[in-house]
Amino acid sequence: MHLFLLLILQTTAALAQIDPAHCRYALGMEDGRIKDSDITASSQSHETTGPKYARWNRDEGDGAWCPAWQETSDSQYLQVDLGRLTFLTIIGTQGRYARSSGKEFVQAYRLNYSRDGLTWHMWRNRRGNSEIEGNKNVYTSVINDLHPPVITRHVRLIPVTMLSTIICMRVELYGCQWEDGLTSYSAPEGQVMMQPGSPYITLNDSTYDGTHERRRLSGGLGQLTDGVIGQDDFKLTRQYPGWPGYDYLGWRNDSLGTRGHVEMEFVFDRPRNFTSMKVHSNNMFTRGVKIFSSVSCWFKPRLANSWESDSVDFTTVLDDRNPSARYVTVPLNRRAAKSLRCRFYFADVWMMFSEISFQSEDTLFPTQSSMIVTPSPSGRPPTVAPTPKSSMTFDLDTLAVCVEEFDESVSTAVSPSASVLPDDGNTPILIGCLVTIILLLVIIIFLILMCQCVCKVLEKGPRRILDEEVTVRLSSCSDTIILQTPPVPPRSGHGSAGRAHADTHYERVFLLDPQYQNPAVLRNKLPELSQSAEASACGGGYAEPDITQCTPHQCFHSNAPHYAETDIVRLQGVTGSNMYAVPALTVDSLTRKDISAAEFPRQRLLFREKLGEGQFGEVHLCVAEGLPEFLGEGSPLPDRDGRSVLVAVKQLRADATSQARNDFLKEIKIMSRLNDPNIIRLLCVCVSSDPLCMVTEYMENGDLNMFLSQREIESTLTHANNIPSVSLSDLLHMSVQISSGMKYLASLNFVHRDLATRNCLLDRRLTIKIADFGMSRNLYSSDYYRIQGRAVLPIRWMAWESILLGKFTTASDVWAFGVTLWEIFTLCKEQPYSLLSDEQVIENTGEFFRNQGRQIHLYAPPLCPPSLFELMMRCWGRDISDRPSFEGLYEALRPHVSQ
Repeated sequence: MHLFLLLILQTTAALAQIDPAHCRYALGMEDGRIKDSDITASSQSHETTGPKYARWNRDEGDGAWCPAWQETSDSQYLQVDLGRLTFLTIIGTQGRYARSSGKEFVQAYRLNYSRDGLTWHMWRNRRGNSEIEGNKNVYTSVINDLHPPVITRHVRLIPVTMLSTIICMRVELYGCQWEDGLTSYSAPEGQVMMQPGSPYITLNDSTYDGTHERRRLSGGLGQLTDGVIGQDDFKLTRQYPGWPGYDYLGWRNDSLGTRGHVEMEFVFDRPRNFTSMKVHSNNMFTRGVKIFSSVSCWFKPRLANSWESDSVDFTTVLDDRNPSARYVTVPLNRRAAKSLRCRFYFADVWMMFSEISFQSEDTLFPTQSSMIVTPSPSGRPPTVAPTPKSSMTFDLDTLAVCVEEFDESVSTAVSPSASVLPDDGNTPILIGCLVTIILLLVIIIFLILMCQCVCKVLEKGPRRILDEEVTVRLSSCSDTIILQTPPVPPRSGHGSAGRAHADTHYERVFLLDPQYQNPAVLRNKLPELSQSAEASACGGGYAEPDITQCTPHQCFHSNAPHYAETDIVRLQGVTGSNMYAVPALTVDSLTRKDISAAEFPRQRLLFREKLGEGQFGEVHLCVAEGLPEFLGEGSPLPDRDGRSVLVAVKQLRADATSQARNDFLKEIKIMSRLNDPNIIRLLCVCVSSDPLCMVTEYMENGDLNMFLSQREIESTLTHANNIPSVSLSDLLHMSVQISSGMKYLASLNFVHRDLATRNCLLDRRLTIKIADFGMSRNLYSSDYYRIQGRAVLPIRWMAWESILLGKFTTASDVWAFGVTLWEIFTLCKEQPYSLLSDEQVIENTGEFFRNQGRQIHLYAPPLCPPSLFELMMRCWGRDISDRPSFEGLYEALRPHVSQ
């Protein structure tokens, strides 16, 4: 019996590595293995068009699932519980045929998925597009391969269609069981390899579905579990579209600050006994890449437990002859755990992984003891027939208990003086064990059904898609196969569709206790605010300043009413990036001006990485082929000998609202007016067809926050050990450039509203250009405070009047500039007010307002000269009239550079 169990474990362990090309089995919508109770929906138009009728090639009821609220189809979804973690590779859809009377189908849909039923992720293809092509009529079946595949248990299909269009759908899901049990891994964010004369090699995890915070990935799965192994040459890719390094997640030895190792954490669905870990690693040693030299792993039995002190250590045999990528198998000595933490130690400059899988003994015994795979006609993926009723399935833990009890009964029944009992003497024991298992399963199923009944009662109200589920349409190569299938057996007609309207939810955005929630109360308490609320020498105030009567800084300082007091949400632009606050007078003049930027062929924009997203669009890092030649003489780009350049592309969704479209065009006109060496330039546009795009500069060294955080201050130690470093002179030069760029914006009456190092880009010559898309990047999501899902605010950089009143002026930009200086002279090693929570930061703004000496200021950075810190403190003056202007800041900082 033990030998039989061991053979099962060895066989299933060998099959644990997922191969997407062969993981294409029907999961049971058509043949009923997925139960009716596991198929739910946000609504149904009629009892006969409920979710249980969404089965592929079936025509019960009225022939398909049809949601009730047809006019708001984006809020509708069909949800399937697959029962266990599944590697999902294909989705098939059909319309409603219904006895040749059906004419409803879904033209496109989105896919949301969840491994635990609580946290939902939106699927996107390798180009970043979230929409999947649906049906064009009710006669064809459409099969879509998911690239990348997803690991999930719960699936939601969200129809996307034109308003007032009736939609119905039937589906089948394809894939196989995810035996690994891995639910998430955490790791440092991948890095970019820059080599002279070669394209950038981006070694990031582009399909990771967890969070990106402070340059670390956490809580998700991505390219390390997609079943695609990298090639021997890491610059090549097996996927399209793919950029050099696409298949690998990689890190540089000297950029992590972890004493030569990368630490990763792996979380599983339940405790397991681990036998080994397989890591597919690159070994192109001629380019400074090797497999890891050693690895140490610690184990945690349960999430509530602490890490066990004794680790499993393994040293690899390094290979300097064969540059082939290879799997490295790390024995884990049958240690039991629910979480693993492993440190991989560098053997060379770079370390790159493309896949990581685990072999464990606990749950590798399949839940279906036999699966009959049958080929499918018409080119469809093969199907898996249900297990015959006579066969029984077991959990491996239960089977092990039965084996132990069986062995015990045999050992106690055999005495020294007696012969071995006949075989039928053990039968009652085995039957008793099986009966116990069956009773336990019946009880578990009963509890699950009871829970589902309660959940359905609680979820009968309207459901709305979360903000995180709002996505953007991108042009992409089709991964769609259309299959012609014969009509299904006829059924009765279609029920009428119901209608419902959801009320919009509005939250006030003032954050402190009631005495500060009314801006008028604050203005009455502050002379400069109460005066500006009435009349001023500048006439219309900040919204329409009379620039002939006073300077921009005087207008903003002395008599500007609060900006966006009741619409602070406008801080976030169409694409999720910051929007410059522009006076109405300036905007009116811009609307009468044609777009001066040239139309660039969009097919020359090659997607590299998504930088961020908003409600109606996204920001992408792209390669623009032939852009210097296209722009011609006078191009703001440096001479690159005709080579392609990196650009940032803001792209509007094709189905965005008319207001969003107008805002996007207005932003293009605003950007086209900006022309300063320290401000990001608009290079060209793609507006002749949808989706609308604007193409701006992007610097090769990325943003200033990431650049400085990976460096140390220049010293003999950094030179001796070849550690990336910057000098004090470099930091002062950066500060002067930022003040120069902000001086230019202030001269145009533009208010940035999100000045920080994350919004400053720099090139290889350390030239700074101020940008505006830090707000949209997941990398810096922890720098923003979200207000009830409506807006995100960079509160740690904001002046007190901006937080309490929504007052954004040049003076509030000066405050943010002081915080930006503080970031620069701490080398971005910590977040401003890092010891305070977001709520405490907001409370601290109340202390600035009360001005009783209890407010907390940022400390003086050790690298910062005393005179410079004094300048920072002036930027954080409580009274806005006491803060310096950007012209004054520029003149004060410039002498420091020449010293």
